[in-house]
Amino acid sequence: MSAQKLTLAIQKSGRLSDGSKDLLKLCGIKVGNGSNQFKAVAEGFPLEILLLRDDDIPQYVADGVADIGILGMNEVLEKKKEVKVIRNLGFSRCRLSVALPRNAEYTGRSYLQGKRIATSYPAILEDFLAENKIDAEIHAISGSVEIAPGIGLADAIFEIVSSGGTLLSNGLKEVEVIMQSEAVLISNPHLSAEKQALLDKLTFRMEAVQKARRNKYILLNAPEEKLDKIIALIPGMKSPTILPLAQKGWASLHSVVSEDDFWEVIDNLKEAGAEGILVVPIEKMVL
Repeated sequence: MSAQKLTLAIQKSGRLSDGSKDLLKLCGIKVGNGSNQFKAVAEGFPLEILLLRDDDIPQYVADGVADIGILGMNEVLEKKKEVKVIRNLGFSRCRLSVALPRNAEYTGRSYLQGKRIATSYPAILEDFLAENKIDAEIHAISGSVEIAPGIGLADAIFEIVSSGGTLLSNGLKEVEVIMQSEAVLISNPHLSAEKQALLDKLTFRMEAVQKARRNKYILLNAPEEKLDKIIALIPGMKSPTILPLAQKGWASLHSVVSEDDFWEVIDNLKEAGAEGILVVPIEKMVL
């Protein structure tokens, strides 16, 4: 009897594909190219990888062809398949926004009443319009949504925006963000106990990687008489590590600081008397 494996569906090519492979690599899983253009070989974890279009992934996971998948939350909401969102993954961030011709004067959501809106996300747009009691005409198209107002197909668009450069090049302006999206891990809601155990091990690795990304390891030197004040600024995971230096009256302090609080903490440490502050990235963080 062969050993149990998880089947993971990821985007075949593009930003989501690169981000997914990078995350797997940090989790100790190497993804090989393989000879099959629809499958990849994984080393370091019992995993088989399917290479698909990202908008096909919800269907494959819901049908049980793939056990789990990595894709944008926008595709999960658009396809409305029976899948379970396991966790946000923190990469491939984007937003779904309403955009208008540059010379249009947006007066709020009521502006969309009676308008023609082009989108490749008709289900999400339909839900948004219904929630806001807006009656508009939806034109569902795939690809090159940004050209729709310019050729007279639509008055506005509802589409993914990353940098906004594509909107500008097509004479459009972003007027309202409707939702934020990022890569997420999804699963079939009916996994066997054995596959669920494997998924738990995989998500444990992912959490260790994500915690590392959210934190920095810092080392600093401090006069012993100022240690209490400095320790109060950086409690770390439980408490900082303190080691005596060769120079009498000084100590080396090691701790972890959240990325969100990093610069404020560093400024406070300097004011409190810390010197020789070193900041080191963390590869994995297991609590």
